[in-house]
Amino acid sequence: MKKAFGKYALFMILILLIAACNTWKDKSTNAATVATEVYTCPMHPQIHEHHPGNCPICGMKLVKKTSNTVTANNIELESLLKPTNEFVITSLPVTTSQQKSITVPVKVYGTLEYDTRAAGSISARVSGRIEKLYLRYRYEKVSAGEKIMDIYSPELVTAQQNLLFLLKSDADNISFIKAAKQKLLLLGMSQAELNEVIKKDEPLYKVSVYSNYSGHVHDAGMSNDIAANEMNNDAAVTQPLLLKEGMYVQKGQALFMIMNHHQARAALQIFPNQQMLIKKGDAVHIIPETDTTAVIDGKIDFIEPFFRPNSKTLTARVYFHNMNMLPIGSHVTADVYSGNIKGLWLPASAVLSLGANEVAFIKEDGGFVAHKITTGIRADNNVQILSGLNVTDTVAENAHYLIDSQSFIKISN
Repeated sequence: MKKAFGKYALFMILILLIAACNTWKDKSTNAATVATEVYTCPMHPQIHEHHPGNCPICGMKLVKKTSNTVTANNIELESLLKPTNEFVITSLPVTTSQQKSITVPVKVYGTLEYDTRAAGSISARVSGRIEKLYLRYRYEKVSAGEKIMDIYSPELVTAQQNLLFLLKSDADNISFIKAAKQKLLLLGMSQAELNEVIKKDEPLYKVSVYSNYSGHVHDAGMSNDIAANEMNNDAAVTQPLLLKEGMYVQKGQALFMIMNHHQARAALQIFPNQQMLIKKGDAVHIIPETDTTAVIDGKIDFIEPFFRPNSKTLTARVYFHNMNMLPIGSHVTADVYSGNIKGLWLPASAVLSLGANEVAFIKEDGGFVAHKITTGIRADNNVQILSGLNVTDTVAENAHYLIDSQSFIKISN
C-alpha cells in the first residue's frame, strides 16, 4: 500500500514540474516578443527603440512597426554593432542600375543677339561736312529709304557744275551728259535731287544721305558683342552717336552700322561638362523669358571655338527670324536634343550628393552601406553612372531617407 502511494506521489510531482516548465516557456516567449517589438520615427527610419517614446532627433512620437516581428536571429550582432555613419539598418524599397539608351535634353541658358550677317554699313561716298544729322542716339529705329543726314561736299558741287556746263554748251553730246548724271548718282545724289538740279539750273550745296537698310542704328564699327552688352546698360542706350553736325567725313568712311531687328540669334552658353554632348546640327527648343509663348525651334548653326571675354563657357549660335520682335539682350532657356546616350543609368533619387562626392546606398546583410560613385549626365530623373556600381548591385531607391540634417556619412570605396 505504501509502495503504491509513493508511485502516485512521484507521478503527481512529475506532472507539476512539466506544467511549470510550459508556463515558464510561455512567459519567456511573450517576454522575447515584447522585447523585440520595434518603435521607429516616421521621419528618421534609422531610429529603433523597443519601447514607446519620442524621436531623439526630431522629437516626433515613435510608432510601432507594422511589419513582421523582428527577432534577433534576422540581424547579426556584428551588423548591430557597426557605426551608424557606416551601416544603416532599415527596410526600404530598392532598385538596380540599368544598361540602356536615353534621349538626353541638355538644358542651357543664353541671350538674344543681333544677327551680324544681316548688318548693313552706311559709308560716306564723298568727303565733306555734315550739315544736318537726323539720327541722334544709339538704337534709334531706322527704315530703308529714310533720310539720315545732309552733307556739303565740294566734290559733289563740282560734279553738278560740270553737268550743267555740258547741258548748256554741248547739249547734243548725249554720252558725256549721261556719264555726268551717272557720276552724280554714284556719288550719292538721288534721282529727285538730280532732276531738281537740272530743272533749277543751279547746283545743290546740301545733298541728303539715305539709309539702304532697316533696323537699329549703331556707331560704325560697333561689334555685335559690344551692342549686346550695351543693351544691358541703361546709360549706353541713351548715349548720343559719335557723329555730330559740323564734323567732316572722308570718302569711304563708315558712318553708321544698321542692325536688322528682324534677324537675330540665340547665344547659348555651354558649360564644360556639356561640351562633349552638344554638336553642330542638334535640334534646339528655345523659350524666351520675355514671352514664354514665343517658342523658337531651330538647330545649332555654329559653335564658337573660343571663350568670350570674362566667360568660361563656349557659345553656340542658333539663328532665327525674330518675327515676335523679342528684345535683343533678353535671356532665354533652351533644351538641346543631342540624341541617345548609352550607359549605366540609375534613378536620380538613388544618388545622394555630399558636395565633393556622390554616393549610393548599397544593400548588404540586412542594411545599407554608403558607397562612393562617379556620375555623368543627368537627364530627366536619371543619372549616368560612370564608376562605382555594377548592374548586379542593389541600392536604396531613395537615398535621402537614410540620412538627416545632423548626420555625416563615412564612404565605402
